Amino acid sequence: MILAIDIGNTHITLGCMESGNIVHVFTLSSNVAKTSDEYFIDMKNMLEFHLIDFFEIEGAIISCVVPPLMPVIRDAVNKLTQVNAIIVGAGVKTGMNILIDDPAQLGGDMVAAAVGALAAYTPPIIVADLGTATKMYVIDEAGSFIGGIIAPGLSLSMAALSEGTSQLPHVPIEAPAKCISKNTTDCMKSGAVFGTASMIDGMVTRFESELGRKATAVITGGLAEIIYPHCAGEIIFDRHLLLRGLGVIFEKNNRK
Repeated sequence: MILAIDIGNTHITLGCMESGNIVHVFTLSSNVAKTSDEYFIDMKNMLEFHLIDFFEIEGAIISCVVPPLMPVIRDAVNKLTQVNAIIVGAGVKTGMNILIDDPAQLGGDMVAAAVGALAAYTPPIIVADLGTATKMYVIDEAGSFIGGIIAPGLSLSMAALSEGTSQLPHVPIEAPAKCISKNTTDCMKSGAVFGTASMIDGMVTRFESELGRKATAVITGGLAEIIYPHCAGEIIFDRHLLLRGLGVIFEKNNRK
């Protein structure tokens, strides 16, 4: 069994994989104040709750966008499994060319999701990743990562809208009955959900225009399940794209 871990700004997602298949997924909160011992206990309790024997974990791989948490989680994994986790970063084999100005700037999460997309879908591919930040990026017909966009995430935007104004409330991120809404709460929901879906549709159109051809569009991330039903264009919802990409990268770098 392989333990794949994605450390995000809001959550840490852990996936247990066997023969390339995800068999269990669970989530912890990202907290830079926690120690490796605390995360060790959290992971141990979570695995035991799901009746997973952590002594069967033979390897681990981590992607991270929160640098202070990297050594903490890596140490916790080592305490739990007695294995040294592979860290997605410079020197790690991905099987994918990264054709941007400075490949070292590309986050491990984007690398893993792109590798997962390339393993599952026919390029060119456009990936929309809806998490703390909204990221969209392109894998060209040759299978190379060629760039994309980063925008404020939906939760961040909604929090800023409420906190930066005097009369706008905090509202849940969910679709209202109609796009043309008639009260403040539904107007905010409409702007958040339908506005984000429209942005994705529009960016896919712009990306395809620059590529000069249609592309496979894939949406993933914590908020993707809320948004993708409202996208007008054809888009594939892939909940565990990033974890599967970590599994692919692990196999490319595993030396028994």
